[in-house]
Order: sequence, then C-alpha cells, then structure tokens
Amino acid sequence: MPYLYVILKLDVYLRHNFYDMAQSKTELFDKELAEMALLFKALAHPARLRILQFLAETPTCITGDISDELPLGRTTVNQHLKELKDVGLIQGHIDGAKTKYCLEPEKLKAVKALLTGFLEEIEPADDFSCET
Repeated sequence: MPYLYVILKLDVYLRHNFYDMAQSKTELFDKELAEMALLFKALAHPARLRILQFLAETPTCITGDISDELPLGRTTVNQHLKELKDVGLIQGHIDGAKTKYCLEPEKLKAVKALLTGFLEEIEPADDFSCET
C-alpha cells in the first residue's frame, strides 16, 4: 500500500474515533449537567456577553445591525447570534429584509436561577481548606 494512503486512512480513523469518544464522554453525565454546559458554553464568549448586554439596554427588539456595536465582522456577529438563539437566550424574527433580535426574558430568568442554584450547590464549606 502506498505510504500516503495509509496515513490518510489512519487520519480518517483517528478523527472518527476521537469524535465518537468525545460524544460518548458527554453522554456519561446526566442530562441536566449537559444542558447546563451548553448554556454556560453559550455564555463563555465576550462577544456573546456583549450582545446580551446590548439587547438588555433597550426595551424593544433591535432591527439595526448589531455588528455596528461590536469590534467584529457581520458574519462573526451572526454566528454569535445563532449560538445565543440556539440555546434560547435571544429571539430572532425576520421582518421584511431585516431580523429583529431581542432577549428571551423567561429563559434568562431560568438561566439565572440555574446558575445561582449551581453555584450554591458547589459552595465550599466554611471550614474548607486546601492545605495539607
């Protein structure tokens, strides 16, 4: 067998198996933790946090170009908007040639309660010490 063919086959095999390993590792945790991780991942980027802040600054849906408010290109901002929309933190509705974006208040309240509960759950005891 040609050397290049073997390398390509090995590369495909490794990519496929590492992908499967990553997928199955997530499935080892309960559904609630997996859902929290998706939400926290959506919040784990400064551009997405700024988008949420920007949308919170106005009481109505935004029809303008949100990329004007960020130091990023339109395509990148649209990807961040999609991430936030996919987890339900924002709404996006097409209105003619534009898309209106606004916060999803009920989902934000649920995330706030979820995060607060999680942080209370992992709060260390008063007598916690890492020193041995």
